[in-house]
Amino acid sequence: MKNRLKVLRAEQGFTQAQLADLLNVSRQTINAIETGKFDPSLPLAFKAARLFNLPIESIFEDEV
Repeated sequence: MKNRLKVLRAEQGFTQAQLADLLNVSRQTINAIETGKFDPSLPLAFKAARLFNLPIESIFEDEV
């Protein structure tokens, strides 16, 4: 799954650790999502969307 998490995180000035704390996950989870090694759960995707005040579809994109 493609995502814009790294770009959005950088725009907000968050480190991976800070974003992880805000989303209640580990820094390693953020890294894995940003590098495409892990797809977030639906609840985590919703949390990220709320944090960045964006629709899920503008952060995460399914690779068909």
